[in-house]
Amino acid sequence: MSERSQVRLREYESAQIPADLLTPGDLVRLRAMQAQGRFTVEESRTGWRLEADATVGILNLDRIRLVIEPKLAFTGESLIRWLCYALAVPVPHDSTARDWSVSRTGFADLVAAALLRECQILLREGLRRDYVRNRQLGPVLRGRLDTVTQATRRYGMLDRLHLDTFDRSPSIWENEVCGHALRAARAIVSDSTLVQQLSLIAAEFPAAGRVSGAVDALSRAGYNRLNRRYRSAHVWAGLILRSGGVADLLTDTGTRADSLLLHLPSVWEAAVARLIADSAPPGATIATTTTATKITVSGDLSTRTFRPDVVVTFASPTTSQHFPIDAKYKRYENNSVSAADTHQLLTYITGYSPQDTPEAAIIHPCAHPHSSRTLHVRGNNRHLGTIHTIGIDVGQSPTESAAWLRTGLWSARGTGT
Repeated sequence: MSERSQVRLREYESAQIPADLLTPGDLVRLRAMQAQGRFTVEESRTGWRLEADATVGILNLDRIRLVIEPKLAFTGESLIRWLCYALAVPVPHDSTARDWSVSRTGFADLVAAALLRECQILLREGLRRDYVRNRQLGPVLRGRLDTVTQATRRYGMLDRLHLDTFDRSPSIWENEVCGHALRAARAIVSDSTLVQQLSLIAAEFPAAGRVSGAVDALSRAGYNRLNRRYRSAHVWAGLILRSGGVADLLTDTGTRADSLLLHLPSVWEAAVARLIADSAPPGATIATTTTATKITVSGDLSTRTFRPDVVVTFASPTTSQHFPIDAKYKRYENNSVSAADTHQLLTYITGYSPQDTPEAAIIHPCAHPHSSRTLHVRGNNRHLGTIHTIGIDVGQSPTESAAWLRTGLWSARGTGT
């Protein structure tokens, strides 16, 4: 466990940090994250003011440990449930009935506990072994003779043989990813009991080479019937080894393996994309922000492209209708939709929706029952667009929310099943 002083705050809140508690290296890291929209760092008369944006987790600096808790909509329990949904992994069920709460130990402990649980399951079922190449020098032929090395190093002598052997071993990438993650998790958790459990399980997993090698292995990972049981553990391992980044879900350049920061707007975007896929009417085609066609702005000093988080296409024998949806990590159930978001959705309507039905949707999280309202935009004596503003109660399960969307959004548009 870290001996750093602990500072707790919530997303979109600030804390005053004395000047002597932030080193020059800390400021470099914080400013790098400020460029990513994670933190705001401002010098004050007594030191530094740090404000967390839509980010939760643990940030270990040289002298302090920042614990950032969710504020807008999520509780610890709902955060872990929706994170699992966004990552398409099952919610971990801890046999010790761990309280999925961030009030005492922080979000990082939730992720570490989830990794621990999945690794315990892997150990109980038996770690996977595969053939691993080993280079040996032995007195008798075993495996395959390395003729080039034998000729250049032994000069024809046969008393000792350079061999390539292949033995079944647990030292394979699937296990080493877990091993590195378990060891890294010990630096970010605050629960002493959890630290001990992580240390015990880590001793059962190999962890040769560098952490960067494990991250590279995760980036190239492929799963089949032999290793698919590792996928859930690798998702949690990836969160820890990438300091909160999950493949393309997040991009992180300002944190290290001893920190874990989760950018909640990115999580919400991934969760909404899956919600739409689970709730859309039969026959609809779903395109996400990485696959939808782009809106392009050219003729300026540089060419820019942008697109909504999700585009749902309804095909008919004669035409196709596109319905753009944007995920907003904002509390819009009791607040008006901002002018900037209204302008953005009108652009999406112009770029994707048919002229006879110009409409789009905003989906945002809320801590109250599901909500729905419809914005009508008019100008120059004509209807410019309809924006459906949908609030998803994150206190309910994603399955319940997808079922509500079938009536709250699709049936309201006349496309419900």
